[in-house]
Amino acid sequence: MSRSFWRAYVPATPNGRAFAVISLVNAIGTGLYLAASAVFFVRSVGLTPAEVGTGLAVSGVVGFLTTVPIGAAGDRFGARRTLIALQVWRAGGFALLCLVHGLVGFTLVSCALAAAEAATQPMTQAVASATVAGADRTRTMAIIRTVRNAGFSLGALLAAPLLTADSVWPYRAIVLGTAAAFVLSAVMLTRLRLDGADTVQHKVGPLDAVRGFRDWRYGLLTVLNGFLNLHVTILSVGLPLWALQATEMPAGALPFLVLVNTLLSIVLQVPVARIAERPDGAARSLRLGGLALTLCCAALAVSGAPDSAWAAAAVLGLACVLLTFGEMWQATGGWELSYECAPEDRKGVYLSVFSLGGTGQRIAGPALITSVVIAGGPLGWVGLAAAFALAALLVTPVTRLLRTPPPAEVAAPVERTAS
Repeated sequence: MSRSFWRAYVPATPNGRAFAVISLVNAIGTGLYLAASAVFFVRSVGLTPAEVGTGLAVSGVVGFLTTVPIGAAGDRFGARRTLIALQVWRAGGFALLCLVHGLVGFTLVSCALAAAEAATQPMTQAVASATVAGADRTRTMAIIRTVRNAGFSLGALLAAPLLTADSVWPYRAIVLGTAAAFVLSAVMLTRLRLDGADTVQHKVGPLDAVRGFRDWRYGLLTVLNGFLNLHVTILSVGLPLWALQATEMPAGALPFLVLVNTLLSIVLQVPVARIAERPDGAARSLRLGGLALTLCCAALAVSGAPDSAWAAAAVLGLACVLLTFGEMWQATGGWELSYECAPEDRKGVYLSVFSLGGTGQRIAGPALITSVVIAGGPLGWVGLAAAFALAALLVTPVTRLLRTPPPAEVAAPVERTAS
């Protein structure tokens, strides 16, 4: 491959390259944990599967409620400083996981971790945006997303030999390895000099900043993007359950679908993101994401028809490819629009509000996919396809609303608190 091909996967600025390395370290730590978390909860913490679900459900609600106040703290103290604190917070939480036993301790630590992890995404976006400017911002974020996908896979591979040991301390070593990765990333962030990410943007308290958010147009974008973010649950829950329940594809082929998604995301995210560099490209990218997810659901609706296992696998493979393109377009368009439409002095609050769409999807998505879509059979997937098509059509009017001058009732609180 040519040198120019590989150059496309390297951020243009030293800060961008440094942040990509930090993202890789974070992703490896997260991949370690995700690969072993279910076993760790049962074998080390001593929980039943039902107790795991209860603890994670409670922590998910806590994460949802605390994201925006922590984002407001980012506006007050600077995004980079806040992200460093969150990384240390996460490291401490994972270290504490190795000490807890039983449902109460697990739930308390999980709630503390959920608050930090939910706020990490918008703070990461704010810091990453400060590493570059203009059109290269989109490419850099695409590179970081590619690096993260590679890091998740590498972390999972590193966890495999420790999982085969089938002993408590190797499981704890995996969790402590995750904590160490977050400590390392915090140290690396201290060496990253980004004036824009350290500037105090909004000198009000977190609760006042949250109460001052009244931009319903940005709220519409949050809900719309959150719904398109259902591709996360379709990949992790909907596609495998549907494949086993309604198609002839053998269970042993399921890991290959995940592999297809991972490899395509790593190889194609940067080229796909180039669409956002064109005029109105971010909105076009979000529309294309909705269209790809519409076609994915249509493919899933007919995947149960073939009697041949190979034919069913081929249709499911096509659905997985469409899902992956939907994921890449949605991630590119949503990220760019959320940053572009957030006021400069309130990035922390706005980006945190935007992240609530993804958090809400993670809370409600599994029940929607299992209890409504899969329970409805092929018609359930047809209905979801129609909903994705409607979401794609709504992108244009919603983005037009966002680009009109803000009404006085939205702008006024910002002006009063900034003075």
